[in-house]
Amino acid sequence: MEIEERVKNVLAKVLDNGITAGEIGPEADLVEQYGLDSLQTITFLLAIEDEFDLELDYPNLQLDDLRSVRQFSTFVANLAAPVR
Repeated sequence: MEIEERVKNVLAKVLDNGITAGEIGPEADLVEQYGLDSLQTITFLLAIEDEFDLELDYPNLQLDDLRSVRQFSTFVANLAAPVR
């Protein structure tokens, strides 16, 4: 899925710890497995907005949406769908 790959690329850039997008699994927990802290989370979310040229629906964004790359990619895909 293209969106999932783009999310992984953004995550790898934000983490900036040597991990590549290819090493990030679709079920990877962004918070627990990769240790995304609050500042990185904000940076990640802003970078996602830039990458997909959309505004995230923060009031409806739940911590559970960040529990896996796949789950967050689905959240982004749902927001991006009407834009296409």
